[in-house]
Amino acid sequence: MSDYMIRAMAAEGQIRAFAATTRELTEFARSAHNTSPVATAALGRLLTGAAMMGIMMKGEKDLLTIKIEGDGPIQGLTVTADSRGNVKGYAFNPEVMLPPNARGKLDVGGALGVGVLTVIRDTGLKEPYVGQTILVSGEIAEDLTYYFATSEQTPSSVALGVLMNKENTVRRAGGFIIQLLPGASEEIISGLEKTLGGMAPVTSLLDQGMTPEQILDHVIGDYGLEIQDRLPVQFACSCSRERIEKALVSVGRQELQSMIDDGETIEVNCHFCNKHYPVTVEELKALLAKAK
Repeated sequence: MSDYMIRAMAAEGQIRAFAATTRELTEFARSAHNTSPVATAALGRLLTGAAMMGIMMKGEKDLLTIKIEGDGPIQGLTVTADSRGNVKGYAFNPEVMLPPNARGKLDVGGALGVGVLTVIRDTGLKEPYVGQTILVSGEIAEDLTYYFATSEQTPSSVALGVLMNKENTVRRAGGFIIQLLPGASEEIISGLEKTLGGMAPVTSLLDQGMTPEQILDHVIGDYGLEIQDRLPVQFACSCSRERIEKALVSVGRQELQSMIDDGETIEVNCHFCNKHYPVTVEELKALLAKAK
């Protein structure tokens, strides 16, 4: 099943919800960055959460960036998403290995440690919106739930999961975001809290082969679920040779001349997709001619 996500409403507009299946994009990220199992789980969770948060934005050129920085061995994660289902990201230390946590699960919280989560929304205004909260667990879903409550004053439930195969490829990935909108009744609030408190982990639902539609029906189907939108989600990087060349020109003539004097082909790597761009001395000389 190809990756996709849905947007939905329920309870006559008192609840809005998003759900996604993201195995393919998480596996792409694992392969591109050669991430360890715990780094794959951390990055896959944040990519999934960012993809769903991305479609909350309205503008076609709007961009969302989520950064997590912690004192754990993975050090941090950076993920960027747009409003059309494109998402990309990387782990600062993708090869970190940790033993399972006390529940026998991949220890994402231990990998990230104590730190901060920063959300940057660039909607084309003079200054982007920046919200920042502490990491409450480092498990990412709980941290995004806390972010929504404190920075956006939107009561939310975020569930994110990545399951790995024995050979360390991605078996399942996905999640959901359920949000109560202003004016939600006490009956809806208490009913939803009861449902969420008694449900199985999202990884269990994903491993049963449940689709995003089925997951939301399982959680909020009793409240009149209305699917509003369904769109593909994918790992998509905007890097290109042209952008790499522009970046090299921007470093200035002195720095370019130093690279040329070294007399060797340089290699520029994209942080987000780990693609390598070799640039020869002759190409550097052509760029020098363009530089100011």
